[in-house]
Amino acid sequence: MSKSLKKLVEESREKNQPEVDMSDRGISNMLDVNGLFSLSHITQLVLSHNKLTTVPPNIAELKNLEVLNFFNNQIEELPTQISSLQKLKHLNLGMNRLNTLPRGFGSLPALEVLDLTYNNLNENSLPGNFFYLRNLDLTGQKQVFKAENNPWVTPIADQFQLGVSHVFEYIRSETYKYLYGRHMQANPEPPKKNNDKSKKISRKPLTAKNK
Repeated sequence: MSKSLKKLVEESREKNQPEVDMSDRGISNMLDVNGLFSLSHITQLVLSHNKLTTVPPNIAELKNLEVLNFFNNQIEELPTQISSLQKLKHLNLGMNRLNTLPRGFGSLPALEVLDLTYNNLNENSLPGNFFYLRNLDLTGQKQVFKAENNPWVTPIADQFQLGVSHVFEYIRSETYKYLYGRHMQANPEPPKKNNDKSKKISRKPLTAKNK
């Protein structure tokens, strides 16, 4: 473990600092960060832009976490113990390699913001209780659910119509429109060339034509 990471852990413990930022430190294994899982007091842990491939079950020891950021790693799976983080409000798993979500993932009671963008999830990857996250209102405007660039986003209504009736309302919601809009902004189609001169904007005021 580098001296800078050791210092971060020691300062957080000694000063009771609630936030720990370990982003872009080349970390490939959380267990290599000595003392990290002894910081049970922290409420925010940022590990974005690292080289993590797994999350150890020890994550459950950080029981006071409210914000957990794993954005832009190489994580392929999560431990079931992550569902024991009862205070977790914001979970960022965007830009990873997740193929599935663990059983019990839908039991995070305080979750309000969930980012699963740019993973390898499909409709069969999701646990049965995924859409019953109590505080993550999939049709709300305050809570945010980001999942674009996963194969299951577009056909979500077809895949869940038999078991999750409220998914239809979600598809019609402003949240889904937001997700679709974000996707289109990130992947815009090239504009078509317009050769129709009649479409050019005129500076003359518009007047009604006589029939």
